[in-house]
Amino acid sequence: MNHPRYMLTAAGLLLGSLVLAGCTAASVPATTSPTTTQETTATTVVVDATLTAADAMAANEDYTTVNDDEWSMDGATTIDLDSQSGTVTIDAAGTYVISGDLDGQVVVAAPEGALVAIVLDDATITSTTGPAISVESADDVVVSLAGSNTLSDASSYADDADANAALFSESDLTITGEGSLTVEGNGNDGITSEDDLVILSGEITVTAVDDGLRGKDSLVIEGGSVTVDAGGDGLKSDNPDEPTRGYIYMTGGSVSATAGDDGFSATTDLIETGGMIDITSTGNGLKGDALVLLEGADVTVDAADDAINSNGQVSINLGTATVSSGDDGIHADGAIFIDGGTTTVTNSEEGIESLAITINAGDVSVTSNDDGINASAGTVEGGSEQDDGSLLTVNGGNVIVNAAVDGIDSNGSAVLNGGTVAVLSGGGGGTSALDVNASVSGTGGWLAATLSGSAGDTVTVTDSAGTVVASYTTSASFGSVAFVNAGIAAGGSYTVSTSAGSSATVTEGVNSAEGGMGGGGQGGGPGRP
Repeated sequence: MNHPRYMLTAAGLLLGSLVLAGCTAASVPATTSPTTTQETTATTVVVDATLTAADAMAANEDYTTVNDDEWSMDGATTIDLDSQSGTVTIDAAGTYVISGDLDGQVVVAAPEGALVAIVLDDATITSTTGPAISVESADDVVVSLAGSNTLSDASSYADDADANAALFSESDLTITGEGSLTVEGNGNDGITSEDDLVILSGEITVTAVDDGLRGKDSLVIEGGSVTVDAGGDGLKSDNPDEPTRGYIYMTGGSVSATAGDDGFSATTDLIETGGMIDITSTGNGLKGDALVLLEGADVTVDAADDAINSNGQVSINLGTATVSSGDDGIHADGAIFIDGGTTTVTNSEEGIESLAITINAGDVSVTSNDDGINASAGTVEGGSEQDDGSLLTVNGGNVIVNAAVDGIDSNGSAVLNGGTVAVLSGGGGGTSALDVNASVSGTGGWLAATLSGSAGDTVTVTDSAGTVVASYTTSASFGSVAFVNAGIAAGGSYTVSTSAGSSATVTEGVNSAEGGMGGGGQGGGPGRP
C-alpha cells in the first residue's frame, strides 16, 4: 500500500520511513521522565510526503459506477405508482420509469448479474414498514432522477435489520440525472449501499436520524448537489475488514452537511480533488482513519471536535480549506504535510497538531486559543521539556500564526529551511512565539523576541543597516513574536519594533522569547548544517 497503515506496538513510538526534506527516516523513541505520565503503547506509522490523490486511489480498490452511456431508455417499462399498492417488485434486468405516488415499497429482486436502471420521474414513495426502495439483489443499480421525487421510510428498524435506509441497496448503487430527490430517513440512514455508492449528478437532499449517505465499500461524489442533515455522520464509508475499501472520494459537485457526529467519516481514506464542501458537525468535520488528502477541493468546516482528523496522515496539496474547530484545527497522529493551496484555521484550541508537521508550500494562517502549530508525539503529559522525537519542518510557503499560548511549539525539534513565517503568541506564563524542546536547525534565518503589543500594531524587523526585512500588521494582542524570512541572515543583529513604540534588539538564531526553547530563555541557537 502507498498510504499509511497502522499497528499497535508495545514498544515506543517509531516513525518508519518518514520522508521529509533533508531526512530519509527518523526514529522516534519513547521518552520517560519521573515528572511526566508516559503512554505504554503507540502506533507504528509509515507516511509519505510525496503522496498524491492519484497514488492513494491507485492503492485502493476501484469503485463500480454505472455511467449514463451504459444503460438506455429503449424498451423501458413504465410503472404508474398511482395504480399500485403495497410492494412493487422488479425482478429482471432493464430500465423502469417510475412515476406517481405509492404508500408501500419498491423492491428490486433481480438476478445477480442484472443491471437495473430506475428512472424516478415525479415519484413519491412512502413506506411505514421499511425502506421506500430496497435493492435485495442485482449486479448494479442506477437511479436516474427526472422531475421532483421523494422517498420516505419507516420510523424505526429492528437492531438486526439488514435493510435500514430510505433508499437501501445490497448492490453497487449509482445516482444520476438532472432531477431532484428528497430522502427522509426516519428510522436510520438516508441512502445506503452495502457496496459502492456513487453520485454522478442530480439535486439530492437527505434528512436522516442517523447517517445521511453511506457506501460501505466506498462513497464517491463526482458531481451533483448534495445537502445532508444527519443525526449521525453526514457522509460515511465504513468497511473495516478490507484495507483497500471503506474510502470516500470526491472529485466534483457540492456537499453541504450538518451532522450530529462527523461530517465526512471514512474507515480508510478521505480523498478530495474537486468540488465544494461545507460542513457543520458536532464531531470531526473531515475524518479519514488512514488518510485525509485534499487536492483541489474548496472546503469549509465548522466542527465541535477536530475540523480535519486522521489517525494517520493529513496531506493538503491544493485547494482551499477554511476551518473552525472546538478542538484541533488539523490533527493527525502520524504526519501532516502542506504542499500548496490555502489553509486557514480561523478558530481552534490547537491549530495544527501532529507527530511530524511539514510545510513545503502554500498559504497557511492559524488562530488558536492554545498552541498554534504543535509538533508532538503525544506520549508525555505534564509540561515536560524533554525531547519526544517530534519534528516540525518549514521548507517554504507563507505562514501566519496568532496563538494565545505558544505560537510554534515542538516537543522535539524544528527545521527551518525557508518560507516566510510570522508568529505572534500570548505573553506571560512561560508562553513564547517559538518553543522547541530539542534543537532548531536549517538553512532559513529566524529570530524570536519578547515584545508586547495590541491588535492593529505593525511589527517590523530591521537589520543593522536600517533595512526592513520583515513587517506584519497584527490582528490580536501579543507578548512575543518570531519570524522566519529570507532576509534574516545567520548571526545578524536585528531590531524588532512595534508601531506603538516598543522595541527589542535580537540576534538571529537566538530565541529571546520567554519560555522558548523548552523554557531556556535567552539560549537555544540553531544547529546549522
